[in-house]
Amino acid sequence: MIYITHYNSPIGDILLASKNDKLIGLWIENQKYYLSSFKEELQEVENNEILNRTKEWLDKYFDGEKPNINELELEPIGSDFRKKVWKILCNIPYGKVITYNDIAKEIAKEKAIKKMSAQAVGRGSWA
Repeated sequence: MIYITHYNSPIGDILLASKNDKLIGLWIENQKYYLSSFKEELQEVENNEILNRTKEWLDKYFDGEKPNINELELEPIGSDFRKKVWKILCNIPYGKVITYNDIAKEIAKEKAIKKMSAQAVGRGSWA
């Protein structure tokens, strides 16, 4: 069972999803892959610990604070490659920008291979 709830943000409705007491996804209304990867039953809830903590985290973020992503227990669903990309994204400091190529180089280094495609990182439909 995947539990979902909505968060009304300054940028529009955000759907939050959890499973096993961990945040597994967050989607901005009308984004391209909105809930696309879930085959399990969804249940909308109002009171769920991780989803409530995520809402509090988002309140801080939209109030201009810089909450640490490690305050939330994350368990994104996806391939090993996607999980590696998400892990790198979670470590980008506030105010810093990195490119798909930077991410590809970091993954290549971790995998001890000569090169990784930046396009594979940026495509959004990683294998």
